[in-house]
Amino acid sequence: MSNNAVGVDNTFRRKFDREEYLERARERERQEDDGKVKSKSKAPPVQRKPLKHRDYDVDLESRLGKTQVVTPIAPLSQQAGYFCSVCECVVKDSANYLDHINGKKHQRALGMSMRVERASLEQVQQRFEVLKKRKPPGSFTEQDLDERILRQQQEDEEQKRQRREKKKEKKKEKAAVEEETELDPEVAAMMGFGGFGSSKK
Repeated sequence: MSNNAVGVDNTFRRKFDREEYLERARERERQEDDGKVKSKSKAPPVQRKPLKHRDYDVDLESRLGKTQVVTPIAPLSQQAGYFCSVCECVVKDSANYLDHINGKKHQRALGMSMRVERASLEQVQQRFEVLKKRKPPGSFTEQDLDERILRQQQEDEEQKRQRREKKKEKKKEKAAVEEETELDPEVAAMMGFGGFGSSKK
């Protein structure tokens, strides 16, 4: 075996013509100066509204348990899954649909950024008031909690008592069955069972 290693053939390496690329760069600069090519950095930044609450309920259960015939030539809105009319896409399950409508692409299509507007103290207090008013009358109190705890404890004690009674009944039944199965000593002797146990004389 020889020590000659097979090398890489470098004879066909690409060679760059500096003059050609310098000429291309100068041409690009001339076009930018003339205003033919607009740079992305010169465009004004897009101002989007901050995130806001959804004013509608997301419908995830309307087609639950229903069957649907899907054909390959059906429009997107009639294909299997959840259709987003804003982004014009179909998402296959509810978890991915929720991720989509809460995601950056969908929010940008709605004209919102992913930043949240900073709330003032008054806005927070107003929100608390709205939530307090939404609370149903006769809501849960500490007395209700105490009553529920007492009821639960009583139910637990009743279940334990019933279990104990069932165990006692099972023991009684077992003892009755054992008494019935005990053989008369004379019958046991006739059958030959008398010699297996130890007997005191």
